[in-house]
Amino acid sequence: MSKTRKTPEFRPNEFVVYPSHGVGRIVSIEEQEIAGFHMELFVISFEKDKMTLRVPTDKATSVGMRGLSSPDVVGKAMDTLKGRARVKRAMWSRRAQEYEQKINSGDLISIAEVVRDLHRNDDQREQSYSERQLYEAALERLTREVAAVDGVDELKAQQRVDDVLLSRAA
Repeated sequence: MSKTRKTPEFRPNEFVVYPSHGVGRIVSIEEQEIAGFHMELFVISFEKDKMTLRVPTDKATSVGMRGLSSPDVVGKAMDTLKGRARVKRAMWSRRAQEYEQKINSGDLISIAEVVRDLHRNDDQREQSYSERQLYEAALERLTREVAAVDGVDELKAQQRVDDVLLSRAA
């Protein structure tokens, strides 16, 4: 094992996005021996979920871990929310799978598409339980990343997203 490290430029106390869990903070970088191999690991804390994840530094980019989106990408995500919902005429199970894949891709624009497509105004029909679950998961991922990028708490980020969704209805 050579000492030339081509690890991503992630540092402790930095926010990162792990595709299947959303926004977390790197607590530390530690070395552990696992099955006889010495490994360097990112220790990522997801406080809201009360979860800690250890990701090998050399696998971080291959599993899709990335830094926070730029404010530019957040702007594009907000523009995506303003668009018309694009609901395919496929069976719900197939659409639900696609939505799940988009949420777990970690791509902010894809997550915004899910929020846009599943958002319901007060005058629209009720959502099914599974629709509601997917909507809330996507909304939570979106607001957490918006909060981290904007440097505000999740409540302010939630308000920003709500304002965009309500302006679409007007």
